Amino acid sequence: MTLIFDWREPSRPPADPPSATLPATPPPTGEDKRLEALERENAKLRRINQVLMDRVERSMDVQGGAFSLFQTAIVLEQKVRERTLELERALRELEDSHRALARAKELADTMRSRLSEAIESVNEGFAIFDADDRLVLCNSKYLALWPEIRDRILPGIRFQEIAELAASSRTIADAYPRPDRWLSERLAQHRALKGPYVYRLADGRWVQVNERRTRDGGVVGVYTDITDIKEHETRRRERELAEKSALLQATLDNIAQGVGVYDRDQRLVAWNERFTGLLRLPAKVAERGAGFADFVLHHAALGDHGLSLKALMMPSCLVEQPWLDDTVLEISRNPMPGGGFVLTFTDITERKRAEQALRDSEERIRLVTDAVPALIAYVDAEQRFRFVNKAYEGWFNRKREEIEGQPMWAALGDLYYEVRRSYVLRALAGEEVTFDLELPGENGAPRYAVATYIPHFGERRGGGKPEVLGYFGLIHDITERRMAAEALADAKDSLERRVVERTAELTRLNGQLQQEIAERIAAEEALRLAKAEAEQANLSKTRFLAAASHDLLQPLNAARLFVSALGDLEQPEPNRGLVDNIDVALASVEDLLSALLDISKLDAGAVRPEIADFPIKSLFGALATEYAAVAKERGLELCVVPSHAVVRSDIRLLRRILQNFLSNALRYTQAKRGAKGGAGRVLVGCRRTPEGLRIEVWDTGPGVPADKLDEIFQEFRRLDTPCANERVRGMGLGLAIVERVARMLDHPITVRSQPGRGSVFAVTVPFGRYARPVRALEAPVQTASNRLAGTRVLVIDNEPAVLAGMRALLEGWGCSVATAASGDEALAGLGAVAPDVLFADYHLDDGVIGFTEIARVRERCGADLPSVLITANRTAEVVEEAQARGCHVLNKPVRPAQLRAVMTGLLA
Repeated sequence: MTLIFDWREPSRPPADPPSATLPATPPPTGEDKRLEALERENAKLRRINQVLMDRVERSMDVQGGAFSLFQTAIVLEQKVRERTLELERALRELEDSHRALARAKELADTMRSRLSEAIESVNEGFAIFDADDRLVLCNSKYLALWPEIRDRILPGIRFQEIAELAASSRTIADAYPRPDRWLSERLAQHRALKGPYVYRLADGRWVQVNERRTRDGGVVGVYTDITDIKEHETRRRERELAEKSALLQATLDNIAQGVGVYDRDQRLVAWNERFTGLLRLPAKVAERGAGFADFVLHHAALGDHGLSLKALMMPSCLVEQPWLDDTVLEISRNPMPGGGFVLTFTDITERKRAEQALRDSEERIRLVTDAVPALIAYVDAEQRFRFVNKAYEGWFNRKREEIEGQPMWAALGDLYYEVRRSYVLRALAGEEVTFDLELPGENGAPRYAVATYIPHFGERRGGGKPEVLGYFGLIHDITERRMAAEALADAKDSLERRVVERTAELTRLNGQLQQEIAERIAAEEALRLAKAEAEQANLSKTRFLAAASHDLLQPLNAARLFVSALGDLEQPEPNRGLVDNIDVALASVEDLLSALLDISKLDAGAVRPEIADFPIKSLFGALATEYAAVAKERGLELCVVPSHAVVRSDIRLLRRILQNFLSNALRYTQAKRGAKGGAGRVLVGCRRTPEGLRIEVWDTGPGVPADKLDEIFQEFRRLDTPCANERVRGMGLGLAIVERVARMLDHPITVRSQPGRGSVFAVTVPFGRYARPVRALEAPVQTASNRLAGTRVLVIDNEPAVLAGMRALLEGWGCSVATAASGDEALAGLGAVAPDVLFADYHLDDGVIGFTEIARVRERCGADLPSVLITANRTAEVVEEAQARGCHVLNKPVRPAQLRAVMTGLLA
């Protein structure tokens, strides 16, 4: 029996040709894997059949028995049938799988074709990467982005390989000059998927990439060409930049500072004309694109005349530097956020001059206020001390640096602040207040003062009340005045008690005598005595004011010394005018105060005339010498006609009368009378009359109207006649003093005047019988400033302000000055070299007088030491004692010219 088997492999459906639109083969599915397993099983069965057939054929060849062959054939048939059945089942299953696979492949091909068509229709580049970051699918738009490497972009290539190819082929413009850095950033972006991201390609196009993660872990990327958008944005930015540049340049050209802008490459990109004009830069340094190094080298070549290289090289600075033509520049260098920096140069010359002027003004104000004995302070709206003078320092016993800036309650203490608190609030509310204070004094004795708070107003806001910025506080010590008032009150009480006692006495006398007439006489007598005592009390008050001249003239003397010292220094023209105005104001105060004191002394009877016979030429010689320089300065001709007559009068008081006549004549006489007139003249001469010697002072001044001749002798009455120098116009007290002195001496005064031609003032003095030796009047000595340089001067005064003023004035003349508050201090400070001149105040502390201290210093340095006594006491007793002790006398307030003349005369 022969068995024939068909071992041909079962037919398989032909595979579909690959699609031209699909650039990649899909991965094997589950059906494909099952088909491959069945094919392997079929191949295995075929091999088994082949082995069995080989065994049968060998057995037949070896044994050759029919039965064995039959038996073998039956067994073999059975096994073959089983295997065939199994193979048929496998083939049927394989056919079913092939049919399912064909349907799946057909569906997949359809979907793939549709997906490919859809992706290809998208305007943007599209690419899909699987979970292993391999390329699965992309469209032509994506490949068109990479023309240099599109042939190497195939399905299955990794994203990192595509990025490396793009970086190495210079396709990405942003990848250079650091492609490795760009590659690491791009891979990090691809992993993080925090897009979108924008890149610039080498051909000028701009691409925006948006990537998203798929559900199976892959990545879908959309690449959009945004070149048109970027170009539009670039043009818009360029327009905005051009507008900003024009605006910036217009701004730079309209500011007062010189400005230069350098970019991150230190190239000049913007500047204004002030930048080149202020720094005087050449064209190569101030042109667009000029390097900052050129700017630095330019100023390095100027050496000391260039800008500070240290300041220019600092990253950020704000310094001041002197510049050309005595100007000052403020140099500022500020970095910009995107790199680069801005140089700003500001001319602050005027600001520095203003600051210096303010400092000088403050120093002058402090100098003047420190010389004033009153306590002066300024307190701001927050009740903090902003300014105090030296007297305030002495009251606090602390430096002004420890007081200024402190609140009132901290500086004064709670107790003294509460006393002032209500007045402070009223002053800060805009009200000027004055109140009495009781201050702690030395040795526990109280000091009394009167305080005045004056508000300091600012500008009005909105038409309302002005803002109160603070207030000025002035505190005057009135202890002496209070004591005098208490003394007057005690005198009044005593007087009243005495009146009561006298009344009681008169009552008892009336009771005793029982006579009405006697009682009336006694009462009238008592009233007369009471009135006399009251008049005496009033006279005592006037005498007290006259005797207070020392305390009144002391601070004025210090102020005149300070102003004179300040005037000797070199000052700018505006400051020179201020100093001259202060000097004129102090001179006016000095004249007014002196006149008032003279009037008070004359009214109080404190001046007693010393009548004596003397030749008039001794008085004329001194007057001629004294007023010759004044007349020459004012361009006037002064003529003093000598006389040998002898008169009987008080030489000092008569000289005072003639001084007032001469001062008025020189003050109101013009240097030239009209266009054709001659020079102004003042004539002093005498006429013998039956009544006595009439001394006349003639002038060519404006004259006095006839109806005003009596008025000019009244206090504070001045006519509206033009003055040769308005700054030296009198106070209207000179002729009032003349009238009182003449009345006291019984010397008649006469006046004749013609308006427009001049005036004649005359005083008639009785003739004397003989001429006794009289006290010589010292003539002013002409100044010689070169004689005072190096002079050693010792000054003794108990007032620190006067000592400071004398030191400032004398040191300005080149003198070497030593000061002391007492004779003990002066003796302790004397060295091996004695002073050349000694100045001492008449009234010192503890009742010591200047004569005593002069004698002590002379005992140490020699009896011939030139000495000068400075005093406000103008009595003849002081002058006679000074002459007896060989001392010169200067009356307060001391005039610098007079002081200099006396020193020059002593040293000569």
